[in-house]
Amino acid sequence: MLRIFRRDKSLEPQAGAQDIPSTAGLVGKLKASLQRTRQQFSLHVTNLFLGKKVIDTGLWEALETTLLQADVGVSTTKRVLDNLTLRVSRQQIAEPAALLEALKATLIELVDKPGLAHRPRPEGRPWVYLLIGVNGAGKTTTIGKLAHRLLNEGQTLMLAAGDTFRAAAIEQLQIWGERNHVPVVAQHPGADSAAVIFDAYMSAKAREIDILLADTAGRLHTQQPLMAELQKVKRVLMKHDPLLPDEVILILDASIGQNALIQAREFAKTMQVTGIVLTKLDGTAKGGVVFAIVAELNVPIYYIGVGEAMDDLEVFDAKTFVDALFAE
Repeated sequence: MLRIFRRDKSLEPQAGAQDIPSTAGLVGKLKASLQRTRQQFSLHVTNLFLGKKVIDTGLWEALETTLLQADVGVSTTKRVLDNLTLRVSRQQIAEPAALLEALKATLIELVDKPGLAHRPRPEGRPWVYLLIGVNGAGKTTTIGKLAHRLLNEGQTLMLAAGDTFRAAAIEQLQIWGERNHVPVVAQHPGADSAAVIFDAYMSAKAREIDILLADTAGRLHTQQPLMAELQKVKRVLMKHDPLLPDEVILILDASIGQNALIQAREFAKTMQVTGIVLTKLDGTAKGGVVFAIVAELNVPIYYIGVGEAMDDLEVFDAKTFVDALFAE
């Protein structure tokens, strides 16, 4: 079933007309959204350095504890501290204040990866985003928010209801399609997910749609039939074009901390993940998992979810994120 919606052109933003938030505005928004992580992480870190005259063993131990408590992870914490220790030993850093600035710079460098805007765009066909993740991570909601964002950037879209495992998932995606006024390709519950997504791709190509956002069934890495289904979706698309899908975007729930990293590891074994959307950062003290995920998987964070509103899906920028964490 292909549902078509016509957009009212008078309501669409004109080229160059949409407001682009300033960096200061984004830092302020992220600062408020990341309040719990800031309390657990950056405020503790900053307090460690107050009144300190020398870099001593107590400072290193306290810094390590704070990073671990913020879910930065054991291996990533070690990587950060090893980097800083080396710089101190080389006398590049002599004072605690300089060490704090070096910490910020190290964290920025750790997660500063090319984002979605730097990816090459295909010609003559839609750019296919395959969105994957476990149930409850916010995958379908993220698709709705991402559709809203891409529409405001002037892209044309189509949605594919590839989560045929749950009838409610199809209905939910169709509701998002109605809200955003974009077409949704869907079939009956239990239909072959690969067939639905391929039909959507062919329809999007025929209509010269810019981007196809394909939903998939939420699954745990232990659910082998569903994981095999993801591989089938990829194989079917690759028969038409070996470069498909262009993006495999993993949706992760930041509030589960290191469990999100475990999920990321397992999904990466099955699919070549190209980017990550980290949701629910506004309600967790475990935002430090951002650093652990990027450091271990070497995969960029494309977007972060920082609230319930339609506009609360922000492009991830390493410097803006770290600046917000340490903002006073």
